Amino acid sequence: MENTINKDDQENQDDADSGVDEVEPRLKYVRMQNSIKNILQDDAASCIAVHPKFLCLGTHMGKIHLLDHQGNIIPSQTLQAHSLTVNQISIDSKGDYIASCCDKGKIFIYGLYTRENNHIMNLERQVKSIAIDPNYSKPGNSKKFITGDDKLILYEKTFLSRMKSTVLCGAEGGVRSVAWSGQFVAWASDTGVRVYDLNARCSLGLMQWPRSSDALPENYRCNLRWSGDRTLFIGWVDTVRICQIRKRSAQEMINRDLPELVVDPISTFQVDFFISGIAPLENQLVLLGCLKEPSEKGTSQRPTLHVVEPKYQDFIDISANYLGLRGYDQYHCNDYHLDCLPEENRFFIVSPKDIVVASLYDADDRIEWLLSHKKFEQALEAVQMNNGKDCKHTLIYVGRVYLDHLLACGKYNEAGKLCLKVLGRDKKLWEEEVYKFARVHQLRSISSYLPRGDVTLDPLIYEMVLYEYLKMDPDGFLQLVKEWPPTLYTVAAVVNGVLEHLLVHNQRQNVLLEALAILYSHDGKYDKALAMYLKLRHKDVFQLIQKYQFYHSVYDMIEGLMDLDTDRAIQFFLDKNRIPPDIVVQKLSNNHRYLYLYLDALDKTDTKDSKGKYHGLLIRLYADYSRDKLLPLLKRSDNYPIQTALDICSQRHFYPEMVYLLGRIGNTSEALSLMTKELNDIQGAIAFCQEHNDEELWNDLINYSLQKSENITFLLQKIGTYVDPRLLVQKIEPSMEIPGLKKALVKMMCDYNLQVSVQEGCKKILSNDYFNLHEKLVKSHHKGFYIDDDQMCGACHGKVIVRDPRNLVVFYCKHLFHEDCLPDFERVENCVICNPQKNQIINK
Repeated sequence: MENTINKDDQENQDDADSGVDEVEPRLKYVRMQNSIKNILQDDAASCIAVHPKFLCLGTHMGKIHLLDHQGNIIPSQTLQAHSLTVNQISIDSKGDYIASCCDKGKIFIYGLYTRENNHIMNLERQVKSIAIDPNYSKPGNSKKFITGDDKLILYEKTFLSRMKSTVLCGAEGGVRSVAWSGQFVAWASDTGVRVYDLNARCSLGLMQWPRSSDALPENYRCNLRWSGDRTLFIGWVDTVRICQIRKRSAQEMINRDLPELVVDPISTFQVDFFISGIAPLENQLVLLGCLKEPSEKGTSQRPTLHVVEPKYQDFIDISANYLGLRGYDQYHCNDYHLDCLPEENRFFIVSPKDIVVASLYDADDRIEWLLSHKKFEQALEAVQMNNGKDCKHTLIYVGRVYLDHLLACGKYNEAGKLCLKVLGRDKKLWEEEVYKFARVHQLRSISSYLPRGDVTLDPLIYEMVLYEYLKMDPDGFLQLVKEWPPTLYTVAAVVNGVLEHLLVHNQRQNVLLEALAILYSHDGKYDKALAMYLKLRHKDVFQLIQKYQFYHSVYDMIEGLMDLDTDRAIQFFLDKNRIPPDIVVQKLSNNHRYLYLYLDALDKTDTKDSKGKYHGLLIRLYADYSRDKLLPLLKRSDNYPIQTALDICSQRHFYPEMVYLLGRIGNTSEALSLMTKELNDIQGAIAFCQEHNDEELWNDLINYSLQKSENITFLLQKIGTYVDPRLLVQKIEPSMEIPGLKKALVKMMCDYNLQVSVQEGCKKILSNDYFNLHEKLVKSHHKGFYIDDDQMCGACHGKVIVRDPRNLVVFYCKHLFHEDCLPDFERVENCVICNPQKNQIINK
């Protein structure tokens, strides 16, 4: 048997085709070959019976061929059972006996392994159907079979091997077909279908069949199929009926003389074709049929095989396939037969000149169908669900077919994404697929999915991707250079490619120069990389310097870095482990603004060891760029030349700074003169005089204030707490008009009185404190010292308390000595251990 239905020869090229729509099929079809071809070349099939061990094929020449399921004839098992067409063949459950019948009335019962119970009978009438007892070969069981002609007759072997016949039914218009399962026999007559209970020897009822003038039931074969012992499938004309045998309820049996069992139709529906065969498929049905309408040429159309899911009064068509059986245009509904092996879900479809075997799609079949119909996503899902079990189609195979399809359709991005899902860590497969992208110049579509971890490809692959980006997408090229580790490709080769490209093309130069800078850093040519970054004014130069600790090479680039990003450069320079401050100051000496910004930041973060080293330079820079920071620096620092600072401030007339500096060098008179004459800051002048507490300064201030009456008023209000106000009052000209004199005098007198009062209070407090402390000292000197048995002599280190009393000497430092342990005791004035100068000796 071939694996697929294909063209047998040119004159008979009829294959099984898929349905009109693209619905995924449930069944696959294989044309039976081998011995079948020779058998049907000169003969024609009339019926078939299938058993798990073998199959029997009846022909119009009256022969019965025993074949295996691949179509090979079993040697010595071709039986010339009849001289006319074999109408039906029946096989017992064990496959030991077969029964057949024909129009001439001959009944043939044949044992394959024994001749003991063989029978040949001539009934001299047309016998259309026959059924052998499923338990015919069972030892001890009576041998039975049933024939159907104008009536249904049960034959059973009795004592002395006589054959007894019993008419089960008659006068219903002839028996069309018979099916036997367990204790039940079903047969079809022109009236309908009847089920007979052999154990109870009674009929379970007649299911009458609808009659139509267009299609009379007697013109069509009734197809009966048992599923188990209690379910019967019936397909007749264009109607399907499913029946079940059940026990009647107690309510149904009341006051009625009815059989215990009853046949219930559980589903009935009509199809739009004539039914040639029926068979179960799990919870579905397989129907073989012929279309009612002829073709455009007036001939029969191809038969169809439907998989349907029955409902109560309806059905769902799961799949439908046209079957290209040989010579189909010459045959009609009754010329086709369908038998099956339910346990294997295999179906044998017979026409006079052909046999096709249908079976469920396995994983490979389904995937192959999906691929052939370009349903690649579903094919991938099917492979993943199958996990490669008993399947020749692998994820890689299906994925590569899908990849080829996507590339052919121009869906390059989807193809690139699929590579990551399908190719996994297989280096060889990746390289093969990448070259497919390269041929259509779409390496960019796969670039983001290329392996870059534990598994990497040939460097040439990555270089090819980079070259394509270089030519077609410079921004993408830069992004890849940033993302890809340099170990993936040969850096020098890529650098050469960039340089050659720059010589020819002028577009996007900045982007390519940035990429070139990164490549130079990958190649260890940091000086070129830094120069490139500075040329581009790119701030990644700082990251590059820090990453590779390339500090010494930037000494000549300090001012350039400041130009690029002043704040970031200053923060970078503040780390003295990178670049010493002396180098920075030297390199920025010609750019005072940058030098000011750097030294200002350095002064805020400088350590004590080097703090103030550049204050002399910073004073000049503050004077030029930030005067508000100058005076705080002068006040907090001692690390600058005062005279130089004074000269700088004098040149710029920075009087507050000059006042401070003059005060530091002791030129207080000039400082006070600046405050009063240039700054006119009388309050600051008072504070200045307070700070230095110099009587001459106060006199100078008073003399200056006498020149302006408003200054006298202010001075009268402030001077009372610092100097004797009489000095000022005595120098005021009697004729001078002073505004607010009265209030100023009152304020002066109050302040002076307060000052006197404070002085007297302080004197009294000091006197009291003196006597209190003296009294406390005397009391403390009169106090005794506690000595216990644990204390030791500071000289002999023996215990100070012994049985024989000895004089002790105790100093105020609490050190103890035996009197006789101190040499020259009369002259010892201080503790010989502490040698204090103020401790006195206490004798006990």
